[in-house]
Amino acid sequence: MTAAPGFTFVDLFAGIGGFHAALTAMGGTCVFASEIDRHAAAVYERNWSMDPLCDIVDATTDRMDVPEHDVLAAGFPCQPFSKSGFQRGMDEARGTLFWNILRVLEERRPAVVLLENVRNIAGPRHRHEWEVIIASLRELGYQVSSQPAVFSPHLLPPERGGRPQIRERVFIVATLAGSEAAKIDPLPVVTRGPVDSWDPQSWSLEQHLPLTAESEVDGRERYALNGDEVEWINAWDDFVATLRRDGVRQLPGFPVWADHFTPLDHLRIPVGTPDWKKNFLHKNALLYTTHRQAIDEWLSRWNGLAHFPASRRKLEWQAKDAPSLWETVMHFRPSGIRAKQPTYTPALVAITQTSILGAHKRRLTPREAARLQGLPEDFTFGEQREALTYKQLGNGVNVAVAYHVLREQVLRDRDVIAQNAAGLVAAVDAAPLNPDVALEKEEVLAELGRPGARTPVALAG
Repeated sequence: MTAAPGFTFVDLFAGIGGFHAALTAMGGTCVFASEIDRHAAAVYERNWSMDPLCDIVDATTDRMDVPEHDVLAAGFPCQPFSKSGFQRGMDEARGTLFWNILRVLEERRPAVVLLENVRNIAGPRHRHEWEVIIASLRELGYQVSSQPAVFSPHLLPPERGGRPQIRERVFIVATLAGSEAAKIDPLPVVTRGPVDSWDPQSWSLEQHLPLTAESEVDGRERYALNGDEVEWINAWDDFVATLRRDGVRQLPGFPVWADHFTPLDHLRIPVGTPDWKKNFLHKNALLYTTHRQAIDEWLSRWNGLAHFPASRRKLEWQAKDAPSLWETVMHFRPSGIRAKQPTYTPALVAITQTSILGAHKRRLTPREAARLQGLPEDFTFGEQREALTYKQLGNGVNVAVAYHVLREQVLRDRDVIAQNAAGLVAAVDAAPLNPDVALEKEEVLAELGRPGARTPVALAG
């Protein structure tokens, strides 16, 4: 007898509910959610009709409050683990937030674990943490790859719910398989490359996000560039045009530092300067020496950039052959003005570095940022400050990526997973390739007044 499609999941360290959107679109039902940030929890409850402001384990009684479920999803925080002797498993995770996840797994034994974290968790600085996580999951009978599964929404084509945002995240996906099978080290469930022969350079923010029509951006003045910002971009746009007139076909890919323009034969690098900085100082001196007259004329036109903040006297050009700075996507960063091609955006981050749309002379709106994360159009942040909204989106998981990674895991391990969660396998078989399709159905149900459905509320842009 074939199982009816459907499964249960829990959403730990839930944020505003990116995993909730992905797993609901796949046919899942959330039976528990936990998030300690009260602002994020309020957004979660507003959109998913669940209050996640609760503990995973009761601090007083040490009772497990998480019910039985098929999939455990968590965008868990990375903490340094203690290095107690030669242990590399659960003992070292005690006292950390990751221990809460292990407690749930130990007591509830869900069929699949879906964890997400920043790219650096699999880097050399966190090698120990990575080893502890993998060893801990294997101790509990979960088969998991020791290699990170790294993926980004810009690698998924639009028909699979991809988004024009480069946002590399590490996914740790484990299947409950027993102690012997847990000793097997499988390959990562996804690879760091385009799906279905998709060319990421084919993205268009205007078409695929899509960007909101300027006439429809509510409160556009809040996102428009101010006079100083326009001047900074105009100055560096003039620099781009100046070099091109001087015969430079490919603009420098290294950071351009106006404060360090000096003739090559005058360059003096202090003892102790790091090698990476020596390299950039030398390249800036060579650039200046080669185009000295043109650059001096440019500096003269802009008063040597003397009235610019130090971080705005730097340019990081990553926009290849874009004809103008005003035809790129920009970030104002501490390291300078970074310009990229207007195909896909840099990753949303949980700080005030919202992408600037050069052609529109404004920043991304909250609605456009929510689209970048794959959240449905009726998703609302209520009346909270927009700075909080950008932060929450920057901390969130991309819906289509979570959907894709879980789908690939279930398809690969379907026989093992079916022994513990046949409804999960059936749900994946029945689900569309694109989570947007399922989420759009949710919007229709909401408009028809389905009990517990989200109520669409206007969000700027």
